[in-house]
Amino acid sequence: MAKRKISFLDIITIIGLMMTIAFIFYGYKTKIFVSSEALHHFLGRFGIFADIIFILVQAIQVVIPIIPGSIGCLAGVIIFGPVKGFLYNYTGICLGSILAFLLARRYGKSFVERVSKPGLWQKYGSWLNSEKFDKWFAIAIFLPVAPDDFLCYLAGITKIPLKKFSIIILAGKPFSIAAYSMGLNLVFTALIHYVIPFN
Repeated sequence: MAKRKISFLDIITIIGLMMTIAFIFYGYKTKIFVSSEALHHFLGRFGIFADIIFILVQAIQVVIPIIPGSIGCLAGVIIFGPVKGFLYNYTGICLGSILAFLLARRYGKSFVERVSKPGLWQKYGSWLNSEKFDKWFAIAIFLPVAPDDFLCYLAGITKIPLKKFSIIILAGKPFSIAAYSMGLNLVFTALIHYVIPFN
């Protein structure tokens, strides 16, 4: 069986994961994940731009997977709290999803093939021929298990109107984002208190 070539997308993802691990290690050493005082001091370095920077990062990671979306959602809740973290995650991811759709619509199928992983084409490419694409797409966006970023690109090369796409994203994203944000936050909190020893 031939080995799959490492794509530019894979390299970007690996770099993003390494940066994420480095940030988690930094947070461990500086205790910004367990000390509100340390966290506020860290965010204070960015001033009023901290919120905007995070939203932009979340938008970009949809278009170019710098960091896994689930980790980004977790970071939002940890840094900004459950309410603002959810709102910032929601805003950034929705903006990124619409941008991915517009890029696919502008540059077409060849562009989507270049920025996507081959395995996703094999699994979801047949959706392009389905008359019920919009329904399958809405269900996938609502559930927190589908490759939403890829599906937004895929939607861009279908006949689904931008308005309908945007409504599906805005209405379907809250549940999956909340599930990622709150669920991962519970796991992370458990690790902080019961697994990782802070002195």
